[in-house]
Amino acid sequence: MSKLEQSIARAQEYLARFKDKPLLHLIDGKADAGTGTTFETLSPIDNSPLAKVARGTGAEIDKAAKAAKRAFLSWRKTTGEQRRELMHKIADAIEARAEEIAFVECMDTGQPIRYMSKAALRGAENFRFYADRAPQAADGLSLPTDTHLNYTRRAPIGPVGVITPWNMPFMLSTWKIAPALAAGCTVVHKPAEWSPLTAALLAEIALEAGLPAGVLNVVHGYGEDAGRALTEHPDIKAIGFVGETTTGSAIMAQGSQTLKRVHFELGGKNPVIVFADADLDRALDAVLFMIYSLNGERCTSSSRALVHASIYKEFAEKAAERVKKIKLGHPLDPATEIGPLIHPRHVAKVLSFADAAKQEGATIAAGGGASSLGQNYVEPTLFTGAHNNMKIAQEEIFGPVLTMIPFADEQEALSIANDVRYGLTAYIWTRDVGRAHRVAQAVEAGMVWVNSENVRHLPAPFGGVKSSGIGRDGGDYSFDFYMETKNIAIALGDHKISRLGV
Repeated sequence: MSKLEQSIARAQEYLARFKDKPLLHLIDGKADAGTGTTFETLSPIDNSPLAKVARGTGAEIDKAAKAAKRAFLSWRKTTGEQRRELMHKIADAIEARAEEIAFVECMDTGQPIRYMSKAALRGAENFRFYADRAPQAADGLSLPTDTHLNYTRRAPIGPVGVITPWNMPFMLSTWKIAPALAAGCTVVHKPAEWSPLTAALLAEIALEAGLPAGVLNVVHGYGEDAGRALTEHPDIKAIGFVGETTTGSAIMAQGSQTLKRVHFELGGKNPVIVFADADLDRALDAVLFMIYSLNGERCTSSSRALVHASIYKEFAEKAAERVKKIKLGHPLDPATEIGPLIHPRHVAKVLSFADAAKQEGATIAAGGGASSLGQNYVEPTLFTGAHNNMKIAQEEIFGPVLTMIPFADEQEALSIANDVRYGLTAYIWTRDVGRAHRVAQAVEAGMVWVNSENVRHLPAPFGGVKSSGIGRDGGDYSFDFYMETKNIAIALGDHKISRLGV
């Protein structure tokens, strides 16, 4: 038996539990079948059913929100030290089940094991990072004046809703849920219907580690019913959402009647700007990694490569040569660099951009079609000879597709980079220190990496501008979202008070 066959057999052992009975909601610490209605989640590898999943409605969301509200009364009173200890136990349990999480995630999302093997470890790291911040979560500032001592304190906002996407679902769930728990909030989690399995593993792990019932609830379902019910529920004080921009806009509207606080990490059409003086070998490595890794299904992908005209032809030729050699395959094969995309509907969307590229006069330098490996396999694709008014340069594709655009000078590079509705990340390659700072400060993006791919630093703010989001994750920035800040002013003496009606 080959190593791949062994991995597939192992994955099937982990998935067997989902075939025996439907995957249920977790509400108030108990499995809940809800109405009994289910939907199927499919394996991107061959579109075969992986599990039947309970389909939540407003009734299940209401039940979960009320459980979170009850649990909040006691959870908010736990000390930061108690939360820290419990969250470290959760992290330990995540690490102990790292292989299971990775294999299930691969089969549920199509992401290659070379990336998902670290998904659990990154999730555990998120829990440890916020566990260690929990004791200081309520800390504020001392802001004295001559007459008053002002000081601030932070308090958890209350039960919150977390809606996570189908790409990298486990890691992104921990990225949202861990700071909420550290802050003292309780959570109702609605995972994406296309990849719900590891959300169930996370909730199971947390419960077994000792997280009190009702602190973390999971309701499966579709956005139009379970998702909408969550965003409209009056007991839910905030919504943290990672996903597509149009959905974020709908969530904002749905939450407006209850004045919900929202945190959105949305879409991107991120530029990577390569100047002629850059280390071109390293730049090419980074450009290709940031668009073709994780199947291109990542919000921070460098989906537009803006390359100086003097090096454009050579850079594009080298890129095309490399792209044609990228290995597609089964996600559990360690040699696989791109696996199947998440769902046939998404595949159709991604493939449609090749037709758009042809109609608009761009060149398909590599790929552009479906692979013979299976229905959800898409060839890594490179569009060259593009300009920024094309559909392929303006719309988020969210697949292994790179659009390469030439520019004449620094000003034109910035003009092209900023001429989209998105503003999540930007990447700059140059040896000119002054130019690096000028462009980094002028580009419209929430995060900028210079001479680097996306390398996350957990204390740093993470988020976008324009249609790429609202708010920031990371470090104490997450506590700004999950907590309310209160100012307390104590008079230091007999300051003068104006008198009326004397």
